[in-house]
Amino acid sequence: MTEDPRWSELAELGSATVYEAGGRGGFVDADLVQVVPGSRVAGPARTVRCGQDDNLMVHAVMAAAEPGEIVVLTMPEPRPVALIGELLATQARERGVGALLVDAAVRDHEELREMGLPIWARWVRVHGAAKETLGSIGEPVEVGGVCIRQGDAVVLDADGAAVIEAERIDAVLEASRRRAERERVKRARLEDGALSWEIDGLRERFEAKA
Repeated sequence: MTEDPRWSELAELGSATVYEAGGRGGFVDADLVQVVPGSRVAGPARTVRCGQDDNLMVHAVMAAAEPGEIVVLTMPEPRPVALIGELLATQARERGVGALLVDAAVRDHEELREMGLPIWARWVRVHGAAKETLGSIGEPVEVGGVCIRQGDAVVLDADGAAVIEAERIDAVLEASRRRAERERVKRARLEDGALSWEIDGLRERFEAKA
């Protein structure tokens, strides 16, 4: 399978730029642990709804996940129960999964970090999951207040996670490019001593409100 070049470009642009350029709508409003410091990735979501405190569906999705996908793991209610540990992460890595976004806990933290597979999770906890309850793969899920559908773009880095609806990926990518170019020009002016107070018209805004 040929890698879609949009994913590497979105990852490089970063979650903050994509969030801003996309209209400040799709972001995961949750404290996330970036298991592998410095990791940044983007790709299409593969959504999973597990049973409560159960990771049977995590094992199931490893047989379905495609290379480059961001596997999004959820439960009916987020809880500090480990859906992912070293052995499941090994399977994900060998399947070519781009990253894991876990709306629950992970464990084997040091081993996961050394493995290098990009993972973001709400918690790190030793508490393990059961393997009894059926859930679903491919249905819309909610993480941190944002709906994520299968095929939506997920952009992950040290700032968190931004989500782009599948039908808006190209438009948001182009808007993100334009924003990045504007910031490049602005950064050069700031390095020359200019102030955002002046070049962004903030002085006039302040004085109008004073």
